[in-house]
Amino acid sequence: MKGSKILLVDDEVVFTGNMSRLLTTRGYDVTAVNSGDSAIQALDNEDFDVVVLDLKMPGMDGITTLKEIRKLGLFTETLILTGHGAIDTALEAMKLGAYDYLTKPCEIEELVDKIEGAWGKKDGEVKKDIQDKIQKVVESPASVFDVFPKGPRKKG
Repeated sequence: MKGSKILLVDDEVVFTGNMSRLLTTRGYDVTAVNSGDSAIQALDNEDFDVVVLDLKMPGMDGITTLKEIRKLGLFTETLILTGHGAIDTALEAMKLGAYDYLTKPCEIEELVDKIEGAWGKKDGEVKKDIQDKIQKVVESPASVFDVFPKGPRKKG
């Protein structure tokens, strides 16, 4: 969806610069970083709808980065970018929770289609989470207060 926040993660600076410009002209809010560590820092500081993640990067590779993203428990979808020879690794990433993958180089329209699909899935998950929380409150209004400890506090 136009206006979606995209985190583009790829160690190829020219690639991230070009893709950022192409996605921005299509109405997306794009942040580009060039390492897995930078991606995790960006996700700690800001919410993104979709992460477009390259698998082959020096340092923290795409699989390790994806695992770290999953640990954060965010409502974001990850789209994997991979070279032609790394399809097995892309499939492994999907087993770890990635939405889908594209081989590089890819056409911008193909990337946009995948981003839109990932955004739709993310949006559905957010709506389901909200509905589940509303249903819990409807069924048991007191459950809203379950976050507070029960009983008297011990004096220490």
